[in-house]
Amino acid sequence: MIPASITSYLEEKDIPYKRYPHRRAITAQELAQSLHVTGYRVAKSVIVNADGQYWIAVLCAPDFIDLDKLARILDAEDVYLADENEFVDFFPNCEPGAEPPFGRLYELQVVCDENLRDADRLLFRAGSHEEALEMSFQDFLELEQPLTGSFIEERERVWATTTGAEIHP
Repeated sequence: MIPASITSYLEEKDIPYKRYPHRRAITAQELAQSLHVTGYRVAKSVIVNADGQYWIAVLCAPDFIDLDKLARILDAEDVYLADENEFVDFFPNCEPGAEPPFGRLYELQVVCDENLRDADRLLFRAGSHEEALEMSFQDFLELEQPLTGSFIEERERVWATTTGAEIHP
């Protein structure tokens, strides 16, 4: 179940969203599979440390972070993927591994991969491995005002249409 702190945050900011219960899914790709959507509709949150400051990096489920590119975007010397035990306490009431992308709620900065702009609506893990949250990408940008750039590893991308695609929990 999505923690009340997350739904309250969105409601206080007048951000429309939908909730989708699904079978337990640990990875973002499993979440996409459980909802019968392409992984490019699912935005995952990856916690990184850049010169001692934690960030939420948001990118499409099938993508991987290129740490050198991310370091340039963050203007940082040392960037690494944070270990879960470093940040689990940052997200109270959230299941470990289901960190939401809402940095302002958790007093963390957010960096967003520019490829997410290709999707009109995105599904996010929001503190639960058994329920996802969907909102428009534009609303996410306005809510979080993330730093944006290209920081994924290069590989061929196959996009499916994201407009009008039904979700089947």
